[in-house]
Amino acid sequence: MAKYSRLEVINTMIETGLVPLFYHEDINISKQVLKACYDGGARLLEFTNRGDFAHQVFEELNKYVLNNLPGMVLGVGSITDAGAASLYMQLGANFIVTPVLREDIAKACNRRKVLWSPGCGSLTEIANAEELGCEIVKLFPGGIYGPNFVKAIKAPQPWTMVMPTGGVSTDKENLKAWFNAGVTCVGVGSKLISKEIIENKDFEKLTDNVATTISLIKELKKQTT
Repeated sequence: MAKYSRLEVINTMIETGLVPLFYHEDINISKQVLKACYDGGARLLEFTNRGDFAHQVFEELNKYVLNNLPGMVLGVGSITDAGAASLYMQLGANFIVTPVLREDIAKACNRRKVLWSPGCGSLTEIANAEELGCEIVKLFPGGIYGPNFVKAIKAPQPWTMVMPTGGVSTDKENLKAWFNAGVTCVGVGSKLISKEIIENKDFEKLTDNVATTISLIKELKKQTT
């Protein structure tokens, strides 16, 4: 079962502003990535469900978090049906992220009061997601829509909270454009946790990347308030 309530997860997303995205089939590498992100100040991580037996890696990773990383909120992404969502929630997922809007996933997560964030690409989809109880909408793929899309939908729906994923980098200008447009937080994968970092096992660099990115996001959020 989830350790953190939906409200706690929402507040952590708002406060941190960054949700690192990561998948690796090796549990030891996954633990080191998670620890590096934690040491850099990240208090959330989305483990993406993208490989065979990914749920087994997640199970061990969540045990590691519960025993070693207090305050770390581990969730899962790339969930495409209610069955997978239920499986990961049983393994302790604190939030569920999906590439598309599916009512069956919404019902499964709402039944357990677990935060779910569906991938949406239109104002109609976003409104439908919110009617189903979604608090933070995932804009996916973010790079296709861009910050101007966020700015446009926030005009008629200023209450909508958006997390763009895909096409978000750690570059200052890119982050500035997103946060100026009004996003709540950003999901960042390979632009933050690069293949080079994994291949070289340069986890100190990852810690620095995360710390720098979070610091920059906090600075940008102050400028927009």
